[in-house]
Amino acid sequence: MKEQFFKIYANLPLNLREEIILVLPGKGPITWNVAYLEINNDTELGKQILEKLLELKII
Repeated sequence: MKEQFFKIYANLPLNLREEIILVLPGKGPITWNVAYLEINNDTELGKQILEKLLELKII
């Protein structure tokens, strides 16, 4: 899952990385950049983001 995310992120234009891709209850809006930081640092929030992106078929 992480590899898929990193591949998509690497191919995104820089201006799109500030776009909101997900809104998590209690956490608020998540941009591509926030998702990258959380996923790259293996945080619990990063795991939630990955699961949700997969569920929504974004990755």
